[in-house]
Amino acid sequence: MLRVLMYLVPLALAIYALVDCISTKDEEVRHLPKLIWILLIVFAWIIGPIAWIFVGRQRGAAAGATGSGPAFGRRSGGGGGWVAPDDNPDFLRSLNDEKQREENAKDKELLESWEEDLRRREEDLRQQDRNPDESGGPQDPPAK
Repeated sequence: MLRVLMYLVPLALAIYALVDCISTKDEEVRHLPKLIWILLIVFAWIIGPIAWIFVGRQRGAAAGATGSGPAFGRRSGGGGGWVAPDDNPDFLRSLNDEKQREENAKDKELLESWEEDLRRREEDLRQQDRNPDESGGPQDPPAK
């Protein structure tokens, strides 16, 4: 069993490094051209994958610091790296905007209903001023 692991672990490492190298953007490859890295991984199947993993690609915070790699260290959507929704300030801001829009719509409806009620009451008062006899409003006392 141990003899099998001696071949499977380097093979798995080489496969991982080869897939990672092929899927890496050209701007993120360091020190050698991408084709040379692929050949190094395939033909030097222990040293090549280890070299690729440690020095062949910009990784982590170093990639985010240059602005050309994935946005591992960055918080906002400035470079295309995936950020969880609860960590993304743009997403959280959009939730607040949505809530604010709903509240504004409710407030606008309430304001419109109040304005309509005020207009109706003002119209009722005008009607009472024009026809004091019919509306039962304030009347002048009869002259003696």
